[in-house]
Amino acid sequence: MAENILSIDTVALDEEKKALKIIDQTQLPGKVEILYLTSQEDIYQAIYLLKVRGAPAIGVAAAIGVYLAALDIEESSYDGFYSLFKKAKDYLASSRPTAVNLFWALDRMERVVLEHKGESPAKLKELLHDEAIRIRDEDIEVCKAIGEHGLELIRDGDGILTHCNAGQLATVRYGTALAPVHLGRERGMNFKVFCDETRPLLQGARLSSFEMVSAGVDTTLICDNMASMVMKNGWVKACFVGCDRVAANGDAANKIGTSGVAIMAKHYGIPFYVCAPTSTIDMSIKEGRDIVIEERKAGEVTDMWYREPMAPEGVKVYNPAFDVTEHMLITAIITEFGITRPPYSENLKLVFQKKNNNLPH
Repeated sequence: MAENILSIDTVALDEEKKALKIIDQTQLPGKVEILYLTSQEDIYQAIYLLKVRGAPAIGVAAAIGVYLAALDIEESSYDGFYSLFKKAKDYLASSRPTAVNLFWALDRMERVVLEHKGESPAKLKELLHDEAIRIRDEDIEVCKAIGEHGLELIRDGDGILTHCNAGQLATVRYGTALAPVHLGRERGMNFKVFCDETRPLLQGARLSSFEMVSAGVDTTLICDNMASMVMKNGWVKACFVGCDRVAANGDAANKIGTSGVAIMAKHYGIPFYVCAPTSTIDMSIKEGRDIVIEERKAGEVTDMWYREPMAPEGVKVYNPAFDVTEHMLITAIITEFGITRPPYSENLKLVFQKKNNNLPH
């Protein structure tokens, strides 16, 4: 590999080029390709086509994207500016339906405009720039805090199973579920990480295993249907996963297959931890059944990664991008404010009390 992936921030604003700078994750692990995106259509497609993915990274990309849209607005009046800004915001919001960070970040950016009603467009652009950078910087701080709390739950040498990619490639730096591993490595600790391949898009195979090997971690790639075997063998001491949205009762939507991992972990008595920045917790949704689950194209299952289709022509395909892990299967939810345990309906409220009181991480 020409360049260690961990030396590059996954999402950034290139001030000189006035562009959203991302690692094209559809090219990994074969090639580390940096994209500089300036048009709204290109940024939309990057989110939809998973060139940038992972709930926190999507949020940061959307914040920078809508700031770049604002830069192109030539209206001189507040009302004219806001009308075009809102159009750009709604366009980016339609790119993917499940990850709440997308809407959370875009709403924060819109709030900047609404709270400075009457300001000149030039001033609004300056304020939007600062908010986009703030969202990005907060992501780094939040992920590091989650890593610190996660480290309290594991010991040097432990085997850890993860599903999909909730590492640095899903955030700006550190990641969520893999943040404890990255921080532990910085302190000389060693873990054995088992990465589910994560069909059909292979985020575990292409991204998590690539990221872990790049970090010098003892990494084993397994097919999704092998997780039970490695648990039964006693090789896994804890499961760490990320999430795209958490409901008020603790139900967590994450990459398809996560709920199966949680069920197996429960059977084998292995703790199952969900790493969730508070930006992914949606207290307006009562329970997981109310979370909209994105369904993607059949070709991801039947054709992708193969020279020839691997399924018979005309077969029906069900391809949900996410599933929901019920709260009773989750040992703890780790946020930037600490480790939250059941009952989640009550204790997640306490997390937001800490957040609203601006208590330190």
